[in-house]
Formats: sequence, C-alpha cells, structure tokens
Amino acid sequence: QVQLVESGGGLVQAGGSLRLSCRASGSIFGMNAMGWYRQAPGKQRELVATITTGGGTNYADSVKGRFTISRDNAKNTVYLQMNSLKSEDTAVYYCNANADRYQQGSVRRASYWGQGTQVTVSS
Repeated sequence: QVQLVESGGGLVQAGGSLRLSCRASGSIFGMNAMGWYRQAPGKQRELVATITTGGGTNYADSVKGRFTISRDNAKNTVYLQMNSLKSEDTAVYYCNANADRYQQGSVRRASYWGQGTQVTVSS
C-alpha cells in the first residue's frame, strides 16, 4: 500500500503564511503527478495545485500568485507554500499522489489521498 502523511496545517491570521508537507511511503514503484486539494465546510473538494514529476505546475485561479507547489522526487514529498492567506482559504487540505505499484507481475497506477490537515485563517 501507499501512505500519505501530511503536516504543517494550523491557525494563522489573514496575510500570514503556512507551509504544508506531504510525504508518500510504502511499496512505490514510481511516483507521478502529486497535488493538493481542499474542502471547505459545505463545499465540494476542489483542486488547489498540482505538479508533475518534471516540475510542471497548475494552480487554481484563486491561489495563483499566492501559493507555490514544489516537490522533492527523491523523498516522494510534495510541499505547498501558502502566502498572503485569506479567510476564504480556510479548509481541510488534502494531499494527492498518483503512484505506480508493482503488483502481480505488472505495474499498476492508482491515486492515493492523505488524511487531510486543517488550515484556518482568521480575519
């Protein structure tokens, strides 16, 4: 199996910064795109940012210019630097990883999720 462990959430004032980390571990044959999603109370889970193995990034319009996603391929770890936080950024943030596993003679790709970390921005 593949486990994702997130850290770095917490309570911050508007305008402040937080850095989220997510490390993938387990029987990983190869790691592909990784990303961050968030879910606010009463709302659907939405994409925040994704990053490919080669470093290509994609951001939600609402976080462009404020958030930066990065990764350490050697550590199977993805980061999210969040600056100029707003109250509307308050949500549970989930890490996502698309990992390849060698199972029963073949390589199989699946999407995995972390348990989520709470980010609360006070105005």
